[in-house]
Amino acid sequence: MKKRHLLAPGPTQVLPEALLAMARPIIYHRGPEYEALLARVREGLKILFQTKNEVLLFTSSGTGGMEGAVVNTLSPGDRALVIRSGKFGERWGEICEAYGIQPRYIDVEWGRAVEPHLVAAALKADPSIKAVFATHSESSTGVLHDVEAIARIVRATPAILIVDAITSLGVVDLPMDAWEVDVVVGGSQKSLMIPPGLAFCGVSDKAWTVVERSRLPKFYFNFKAERKSLEKNQNAFTPAVSLVVALHESLAAIRAEGLPAVFARHDRLARATRAGVTALGLELFAERPTPALTAVTVPPGIEASAIVKTLRTAHGITISGGQTKVKGKIFRLAHLGYADESDVVVCLSALERTLNDLGYPCKLGEGVRAVQEVLSRAG
Repeated sequence: MKKRHLLAPGPTQVLPEALLAMARPIIYHRGPEYEALLARVREGLKILFQTKNEVLLFTSSGTGGMEGAVVNTLSPGDRALVIRSGKFGERWGEICEAYGIQPRYIDVEWGRAVEPHLVAAALKADPSIKAVFATHSESSTGVLHDVEAIARIVRATPAILIVDAITSLGVVDLPMDAWEVDVVVGGSQKSLMIPPGLAFCGVSDKAWTVVERSRLPKFYFNFKAERKSLEKNQNAFTPAVSLVVALHESLAAIRAEGLPAVFARHDRLARATRAGVTALGLELFAERPTPALTAVTVPPGIEASAIVKTLRTAHGITISGGQTKVKGKIFRLAHLGYADESDVVVCLSALERTLNDLGYPCKLGEGVRAVQEVLSRAG
């Protein structure tokens, strides 16, 4: 028998309190018990997003929230600026193109972070751009983009900034109101420590003025309809009740730990993982790594798929390989959500044995030693 460890970028491990909550009898989504629950969830989401405004909640994957962000803010023929630096940056462009938006692209080499001055130059060159689409933590490459700097640029223009924060929300600081980010999209299966199936959209005052003018077709992902329902502690359509119940537990856990402590924990686990990986002679793929996961370049002579398979079959550890352009070139170790020091130690220990089994020479214990040195330091 092997104990299973889920250390992929998503879905992530589920909080035990959330699992237990989902096992309780279902409640009626139009009754007073659900209304009281949703009222608490609404406040918890505002704390998580660091916003005074309503955070909309949809039953869907995070991509549904991304689609909602497009169709509720733009109109046919509008121009948008899309930062493409990984699979999920590309997704912004694909959604825009599907709805007849005219995207202008900033293409960034995978593994590198976008240079904010390129955003400023693009907006200056084309003042007709209505929205800028960015990814905060690009999970396909392990890169954390400088959304704070991008937001400073965009807020000085009529355009709005829309950010995919699905892998960064609750992992790294993203104060929506303070940075003046206009739409922030999140998902349930990452740092929120519950199963996939909920998407969230925080919307600024500036963005709501744009929503009023949007003429793209929308029905289910209708921001105005959802906000109207939430103000009555209801959802516009039947929600995933059990997931909302689980969300209540995860938001309570995050609030009890405190956002600064949550961010510090993720940073510490990320630094420890990076130290362990580099101690084994491996190279990090991302030039500006996200605290959510560590992307590692596969050493010469080793198959990435073999690393992923051996960790899963021999050690019970599920990680992720690379996607599309970097398939076979990297593997990704996640340390977000319901993750702690033991997960990092176990992962690096198993990685050492896996690499040795596959013919990559590394001294057993070197990676774990480096991890422990980081974890043993205060702060």
